[in-house]
Amino acid sequence: MILVLLPAVFVLAWFSLRYAWWRPAVSYHYPRILMYHMIAPPRRGARFNGLRVAPGMFARQLRWLSQQGWHSYTVSELVAQAGRLPEKSFAITFDDGYADNLLQALPLLKKYHCKATLYLVVDRFDRDWSVRRKAHHDEGELKKEAKLSDAQVEEMLASGCIELGSHGMTHANFAALDEAAVRRELVESRRVLQERFGVAVDSFAFPFGLYRPEQVELVRSAGYRSAVTTREALEDPARWEPLELPRIKISGKDRWLAFLLRMRGGRRGW
Repeated sequence: MILVLLPAVFVLAWFSLRYAWWRPAVSYHYPRILMYHMIAPPRRGARFNGLRVAPGMFARQLRWLSQQGWHSYTVSELVAQAGRLPEKSFAITFDDGYADNLLQALPLLKKYHCKATLYLVVDRFDRDWSVRRKAHHDEGELKKEAKLSDAQVEEMLASGCIELGSHGMTHANFAALDEAAVRRELVESRRVLQERFGVAVDSFAFPFGLYRPEQVELVRSAGYRSAVTTREALEDPARWEPLELPRIKISGKDRWLAFLLRMRGGRRGW
């Protein structure tokens, strides 16, 4: 009998640790900032399928958010209204600037009346930034991925539901840069984006989520009013540090239950 039960016990323990379904919900007064990259089908054998959320899954997520009474904001709007946000407030963010953000994501954002913040890399073409985090990620997978042209970015901005933010000039690893190089990434990317697209650029996303504590002040001095990280957490907006905002990672490898649990508690598992 014990031998029969052991596999079931193991599966239950694995499921409980992987999904942490038993953890209580975090207050819905705490906004959810969702981190996406691509809205695209997974590719067989690809390293970065976690960055690819299938269009059908993205549509299901937006439909659920709409049906459950969630309120959509840009990141800048969340920060500006932090003290008076309703329950179930959220922001969608897209990092890097992939062409599918326009081709796949924007029609769905319009359909479900959602906003998003696009964190755009200025020098995003023919650049393999993944090796700047891990040298062995040298297949060029992200380099080959179609990126938004300037005209496509303008089309997204003209929709009225997209805020433009900076993701740096080159998607650099801030943890490996000196102060002068970080300043250039911050200041020049903001200047170029504002001049090129004629909009305010007040929000920044740390590339890879990597940075040193003293670099936060450089973000502030460059003129940004908010910045997002890759730290997975949910926090009281009354106690937010607006230049180190946490986000919820939405992975293309997750199933529906994982998305629901991330919305409930900020992360999928233990």
